[in-house]
Amino acid sequence: MNNKKRSPLFHVAKRAALPWYKSWAIRGGAVLLALLACGLITTLVTGEDPIAVYVSMWEGSFGTSRRFWVLLQNIAMLLCVSLAVTPAFRMRCWNLGGEGQALIGCLAAAACMIRLSGKLPNALVIACMCVASILAGAVWAGIPALFKAKYNTNETLFTLMMNYVATQLVAYYCVVWENPKGSGQIGIINPNSQIGWFPVVGGQKYLLNILVVAVVCVLMHIYLNYSKHGYEIAVVGESERTARYVGIKVERVIVRTMLLSGALCGLAGLLLVGSTNHTLTPTLVEGRGFTAVMVAWLAKFNPVWMILTSLLLVFLSRGAGEIATNFGLNQSFGDILTGVILFFIIGSEFFINYQIKLTKGAGKED
Repeated sequence: MNNKKRSPLFHVAKRAALPWYKSWAIRGGAVLLALLACGLITTLVTGEDPIAVYVSMWEGSFGTSRRFWVLLQNIAMLLCVSLAVTPAFRMRCWNLGGEGQALIGCLAAAACMIRLSGKLPNALVIACMCVASILAGAVWAGIPALFKAKYNTNETLFTLMMNYVATQLVAYYCVVWENPKGSGQIGIINPNSQIGWFPVVGGQKYLLNILVVAVVCVLMHIYLNYSKHGYEIAVVGESERTARYVGIKVERVIVRTMLLSGALCGLAGLLLVGSTNHTLTPTLVEGRGFTAVMVAWLAKFNPVWMILTSLLLVFLSRGAGEIATNFGLNQSFGDILTGVILFFIIGSEFFINYQIKLTKGAGKED
């Protein structure tokens, strides 16, 4: 019997840390390859000119001033939720409840607008909305945090289940506060008095949201990289045993960090209701709580790089919708192109972290 084995032609080896410019060069190359692949798919499946498809994607986000402002608004809201879940992710506490925490923030803001309208001055109503939304989001994240800290429960499943509870609570109150009766929808809240509506800054409806999230981004960068709390988060994320050994109270860090995540998700809900939509629906957050996981991961939990990843994902999403409209294709084709591009981008992370090397003496029998 011949038991001789041939050596493999190549093997995969772990890379040393690459400089940031090389990492982003690899990601840029992945995007170019993805565009070529999408062009080929477009030509084969639809017969459309791929260049025209790409132009349409660009026009969907940058074609007019209004589209550009909507793009910035969507980036800001996605970035806000991404920043919210980042501290927990750095701690290796997988908070997948951003969607529910933001929805609870929306519910708290809408409740203040509806129940306090005509009872308090507008300024006080807005103040109550701010406190209630941020506090509601913090509490919604604090519940699984307490169970995680005290009983070591699985925070991934716990926060996911809290999303469904939040969605059903919002659906319930949409019926309780429905307007008009029987519609099952709330509609625009306080359309005449505009009680609880945030002021328009600089003549642009979305500018306030963008400015608030920009400030949050800067503060989060400072908090994670230059504060004692940020250091404790990093140590707990590396090793809870090490954290305990150096005197860090791990349970306190877990609860504190999750409260911060929930509070920022509540802030996102506040901005959606008070500044942008002025209404409440179970789908108001539009899946940003789940997309934020991808944004945070692609940016390696770096708040600054999250701006670019948020821009990419929002651009792809809006481009997919524009393709469907301009070429008479259904939304699914645009989503296929988005998926292909994301596949290449996520796949590029393998080549950032690993390298393929030829084995010396490859093909020789042992």
